[in-house]
Amino acid sequence: MISNEWLYWLIGAFFLPVAVLVATHENHSRRLGSAAFWGLLGLSFFYSTFVAAGSAPAWVLGLAVLAMVAIAGFGGLGKGTEHTTSEQEREGFAARLRGRLFIPALLVPVVTVIVALLGPRLSVGGEPLLAEGSATLTGLGVGALVALVVACIILRPPRLSVPFTESTRLLEAIGWAALLPQMLSTLGTLFTEAGVGTAVGDIFGFIVPEDVLVWGVIAYCVGMAVFTVIMGNAFAAFPIMTAAVGWPILVENFHGNAPAVFALGMLAGFCGTLCTPMAANFNIVPAALLEMKNKYGAIAVQIPTALIMLVLITVFMWGFAFSH
Repeated sequence: MISNEWLYWLIGAFFLPVAVLVATHENHSRRLGSAAFWGLLGLSFFYSTFVAAGSAPAWVLGLAVLAMVAIAGFGGLGKGTEHTTSEQEREGFAARLRGRLFIPALLVPVVTVIVALLGPRLSVGGEPLLAEGSATLTGLGVGALVALVVACIILRPPRLSVPFTESTRLLEAIGWAALLPQMLSTLGTLFTEAGVGTAVGDIFGFIVPEDVLVWGVIAYCVGMAVFTVIMGNAFAAFPIMTAAVGWPILVENFHGNAPAVFALGMLAGFCGTLCTPMAANFNIVPAALLEMKNKYGAIAVQIPTALIMLVLITVFMWGFAFSH
């Protein structure tokens, strides 16, 4: 039976060759620190399986996280000089391949949806092929592998190691910010366990009238966006705002359609993602990679769209997630 752990091991198996490539790089400014950072990250994906199963202590993972924070905080991460294609070569590839360049990227969501829909129906020897609740993540992993194979067929790299060297180059360009979604999602869980959601719910209980639906919807959508701006990730804001407003007020009090409420709530959070430098991997790293003059230029352009979308999402939730 295939479970989510298979995908986590696949991710760990990606980071370990990256650590080896960095450690053996001759022209790397922070070779040892960078190799240790990515190596610890890769090993953590394997070790966490045993932590989840209760067969290994969790404090080891905590030490690994602290070590990674120390490496990044004291400037231990750097970038090597990679031999990659020139600008003229990339323009030549783009002119020759045109729309086919998008095929690998589009395959990831397509394969994910197919596996998510059909995977739970597959069985081997009378046993389900996929563990319960693992179809979407498994589909994402399968989609990434299919996209990698198709990309190699289309682009025909000169060496099989090119996907790893190019991935290492991009990963080091992003740096520690690549871990922000994972860290911020964990932060949201910690806040929830610490009772922050309950405290926020008490505050909203004084502010939001319990018998007026529209104020509850506005509080949830705007709260998701604001908390996302503060925390940098909608996944971190989601457990807090859902525990404070989404579940007790919109679902239990007003009997809202839970899947619709929570899906639209996440979209409202993504509006906050468009407006904050805390979402560094979305708004700051791409600006650095594209060498934009204003590193906040992407945010400035996205804010009007985010505000319009936030209003529309709020209206949609009020109009379609409840029985009026």
